[in-house]
Amino acid sequence: SSEARETPEPVMNAANFALAEQLVNPQYIRQGAQARHARESLLASLLAQRRLPDSGWDELSIDLALHELASMDSNNFLGNAGVGEREGRVFCPLVARRHYRLAHGIGRSGDIAETQPKAAGSSLLLKLANALALDLLRRAGAPSLGGALVLPLATGMSISLVLLAMRKLRPAATHVLWPRLDQKACLKAILLAGLTPVIIPGRLCGDQIETDVEALKAHLTELGAERVLCVLSSTSCFAPRASDKVIDPHSL
Repeated sequence: SSEARETPEPVMNAANFALAEQLVNPQYIRQGAQARHARESLLASLLAQRRLPDSGWDELSIDLALHELASMDSNNFLGNAGVGEREGRVFCPLVARRHYRLAHGIGRSGDIAETQPKAAGSSLLLKLANALALDLLRRAGAPSLGGALVLPLATGMSISLVLLAMRKLRPAATHVLWPRLDQKACLKAILLAGLTPVIIPGRLCGDQIETDVEALKAHLTELGAERVLCVLSSTSCFAPRASDKVIDPHSL
């Protein structure tokens, strides 16, 4: 019923704290309520600002927030019997606990970013993850990014999907400029997308290897901008390869 699917209130809300004061010294209950409200304000701030907090959360605050979100998914409603074809069901309690009982999943009708009606908590968690990822990427040196989407994929497949989406927008561009990085996932991702990698050797600067921006410019001029889909750079890699200064290659 619609009544059974309403969003549940926090377990220790104002009414429950008032009742608890009839059992335990009200002064102590108020202290506990203040501590609980401090943790609730962390989630409120996250929902309002949608960016990485200045100070990291303690584990109890993270657990509390995840359990609150999980309680908003229909598979965790009290009295709910998940008999539909798209109901979240977990046979093993160990697995359920491991994933905070977030069993329903996200997305709808082939769109992973679409809100799932039966999983308001999971959908909200996805929106927050996207917002935090966007904030992190902007802080890392790409302030002009307009959006981010967190997908349950590893590096190579994620890059391939991005390249395929870009190729659809620019079908004449068939080459990817790739500052060399000794990590196979990048190269495989380019090939999987049906594109041609142009490997740019790094240059030795002191005790580390950096991206040769001048070589990037030369290859871009030689191929022509219309044939180059993108520059595939990296912000994290193994020494002695230094991470790319994202703004330098992408300002070309």
